[in-house]
Amino acid sequence: MTTTPAGEAARQALDRADWARLAEELDTFGCALTPRLLSPAERRALAALYDRQELFRTTVDMARHRFGSGHYRYFTHDLPEPVAALRAAFYPHLLPVARDWATRLGRPAPWPDSFDDWLGMCHGAGQDRSAQILLRYGPGDWNALHRDLFGELVFPLQVVIGLDVHGTDCTGGEFLLVEQRPRAQSRGTVRTLVQGHGLVFTTRDRPVASRRGWSAGAVRHGVSTVREGLRHSLGLVFHDAS
Repeated sequence: MTTTPAGEAARQALDRADWARLAEELDTFGCALTPRLLSPAERRALAALYDRQELFRTTVDMARHRFGSGHYRYFTHDLPEPVAALRAAFYPHLLPVARDWATRLGRPAPWPDSFDDWLGMCHGAGQDRSAQILLRYGPGDWNALHRDLFGELVFPLQVVIGLDVHGTDCTGGEFLLVEQRPRAQSRGTVRTLVQGHGLVFTTRDRPVASRRGWSAGAVRHGVSTVREGLRHSLGLVFHDAS
């Protein structure tokens, strides 16, 4: 893949990020905000891709499926270069966190060093459909709490990138995480997506310390109701769908 200057700039921003701090935030909250990865012009260009239907394999009407309200589209495997570059640039930084979590939870860590090799494993297991998402919500739209699990092979972290200026382009539409704590009430976390920054978050659970060692704290994510304007975001998932 030939990387554009924008893709290279995002890769360098991720290389410079304080991943020790980000890993600590992921351990504590289940999510962590990266430095800015996209310029305002780049995020507007990505948001505008939503109207190019030929780039997507399917469109999901959330109200029809009782997922919430609003629409999102799954890209085909022929990803726009910025999307492919961002996904590839994140993987080597998320991989150590994924392996550490698997060790603490006593789980297998099947993810190879090479992102292409991991995708090859997904496709070999029948997970051969793109799971990269472009989302558009208008006033009154929201996303129910859920997990993006599309088959047996799962990468435990994913990323959402805000493509709008919160408070200017839209209001409401905050990102939600709800963690089901063992033998306790659930804990909620609310994050406002920052234009051009990535929010890394857990796909299904995270390690939680207990008197008996480590247990899995189940986590679901969603989006609060958009009050005004249009909210666009890019979802990067590191396993493909069956």
